[in-house]
This record gives sequence, structure tokens and C-alpha cells, in this order.
Amino acid sequence: MQAEVNIGLLGHVDHGKTTLTKALTGKWTATHSEELKRGISIRLGYADATTYICEKCNKYSFNEKCPCGGKGKTQRRISFLDAPGHETLMTTAISASSLMDGALFLIAANETCPQPQTSEHLMVLNAMGVKNIIIIQTKIDLVSKEKAIENYNQIKAFVAGSIAENAPIIPVSANHHVNMDNLTEQIEKTIQTPMRDKNASLRMYVSRSFDINKPGTEIGKLKGGVFGGSIVQGSLHVGDEVELKPGIQRRDGAKPMPIKFKVTSLREENDDLDVAFAGGLIAVGTPLDPAITKSDALIGSVIGRVGELPEASDTVKIKYELLKRNDIENPPLKQAEPLVVNAHTTTNVGVVANLAKGTATIKMKKVMVNEKGAKVALSRRIGQRWRLAGWGEVL
Repeated sequence: MQAEVNIGLLGHVDHGKTTLTKALTGKWTATHSEELKRGISIRLGYADATTYICEKCNKYSFNEKCPCGGKGKTQRRISFLDAPGHETLMTTAISASSLMDGALFLIAANETCPQPQTSEHLMVLNAMGVKNIIIIQTKIDLVSKEKAIENYNQIKAFVAGSIAENAPIIPVSANHHVNMDNLTEQIEKTIQTPMRDKNASLRMYVSRSFDINKPGTEIGKLKGGVFGGSIVQGSLHVGDEVELKPGIQRRDGAKPMPIKFKVTSLREENDDLDVAFAGGLIAVGTPLDPAITKSDALIGSVIGRVGELPEASDTVKIKYELLKRNDIENPPLKQAEPLVVNAHTTTNVGVVANLAKGTATIKMKKVMVNEKGAKVALSRRIGQRWRLAGWGEVL
């Protein structure tokens, strides 16, 4: 059973995104060695879970067996994307937003709202147009009732006038599984599975790429490289001949070479698939040399049918708007100003080559696949940091 909807988890660092993901899915997504050492999410984590409704008490749950003793009836399967909250990792969070059909926006009850990345993640949701949002007031077990109510009022004031203004606010304690049934019900009601065209041209955004072979594996037993990501339109079958762009970066600086390959396997967590559709996160097995795909080397690539993807380009023209920020100065863009550009799952660096009224042409350091209408986030250097500054659409 393939997941049919992607739900992102956003919020300030250490507000409980990874803990909540584990409470919902049973999977701890921070598995990278540096994540374990530092105690924060660095890469995009993901886990799948199935929702059920109890045939006896009519309550929702992520467990088939209900506490009342009844058996749950399967509703749907969901992929959760755990985006990093730390400010230096905002580009990963912005990339994750391109895969989201909805978002759980976490705000901890034991800290004043908003915290710095609480504000920035709300800007991401506004800029990328993620409308199906549930606000989760986490860590309610660490505060008094009065403090929780005070924090709730801070949250309401914070989201007023934003895309999350009318979002439900659900208090939870993920560690003690408090109010998880109400959260599950709200997920089912608020974040619906979008209508998708299975016959549309294939587009899959690559958010991870792997070498799954263990050190010391015999040559004859080596498996090809693997791509992880989400199909946003169309479908993909085992045996399909597809193309990945931009492709392999060349050392001589020439334009990357697109990669054509045949899909050898499709997998969704622990389940093998014959065909994968839009929604959820999948792994695509290939016959490619795993040295090409290891260590997330091809994040930001796009997979489509051979000959159907746009040509990769090192120039992108964007119709943009700058964000109104109270915490930093955000003046108009300047000629030759460096910017970080996020489009679908790719992160690129460029400089402003040309400015017109409401549009900017950006010369990129690396080529990328640009499709008309694609949402783009722009970050600019403020002091020693890259800060989210604007958003737009590819022209």
C-alpha cells in the first residue's frame, strides 16, 4: 500500500518534530551520524504510517489495535517529512516544502512564541503556498495549565493574518502520547489527499540519493544506486525507461550529462511496488554505478520520461516578491547580488544578472531544471548568514 499524501513537520529547532514523527510512525528519523551526535535534524527525514478508525469507538489512530479493544479500519497511508529547524539548515526545510500536501507546524509550549525559526518556517509556508496546516502545541507536559493557555494566546496572535490564521491548534505531548487520537482525526479532516492526474507527464523530485551497499560487498553482489523522493505527477512502473536531469556534473565545467536508465525496482518503506503514483515518498532502484548516487550527490534532480523534461539551464527568470520582515532589513535586490535559490528539491547559488519591475534574472552557479510556474524561494546574505528574503515563480 503506497502512501498517498505527504505531510511536512516544520517548526523551531528542538520543538519536537522528530519526537512527534516517532510517536506517529514508530520511526526515529534522525539517523545520520552527525544528527545523533548533535541531537538535531540535518537531512530531510521521512517515515510512513497508516491511519485507522476504530469500528467500535469510532476514534482515529495510527495503530490498528484501538485502546478500547476494537479493531481499526484502514483509512490511508501517509508519508511524513521531518524538516530541520535550525536556522543554518533552512534550505533543507524550504526544499521539503515543495513536496508537501500539508504541514504540521510545531510550536513548543515551554518557550515564548515565536522563536526565530518559528517565524521563518511560517514565512516558508506563506511563500510556498502550503495551505493545509495544523498547528501543534507541543511539550504541554512541561508547563502548567496557565502557561499553556498563555502560549496558546501567543500562537493565535502570531499566526493572525498569515496562511495559518484559521489552522486548528492541537495541544499534545508526544513523549506521553497525550491527545494523539484528536491529532490523528484532525489530520484526516484537515489534510485531504489532493486530486492527481495519473496520466500526466511523469515528474519525480529527488530528495535523497544513496549507495545501499555495505562496505566489503563482493563485486558480483553490488546493487545499483537508489534515488529517493516523491512523484508529484504521473506514474512510474518497474521496467520504465526514464531520464534524470540535470545529470552528472563534469569536472571540465561542461554542461552536465543527463542520465537515462531503466527502473529496476520501486519501494515504499518495507513494501515493494510494481507501480508508484503521485503522493508519498518512494525509493527507485537503478542499474547505475552506486558511486554516482552516493552521499546524496544527486539531490535536486528531476526524473521524467525520456525527452519530456525541460533542458537544464544555468539561468532562471523569476517573478518575485520580497518578504516583509521585522527582524532584519530586506531592501530591494541589487544587480550582481548573490542569492540562494530553492526550486522543488534543488538548492542553488547565483547572482542577479538583470532586474526589471518585479522580475529578476539570476545566473546560477550550477545548471538546474526550471519549469514555468514552479515556486521558488530566495535567500540573501545578511551579515554572515543566508536568510529567507523572498519568493516567486519561474517565468
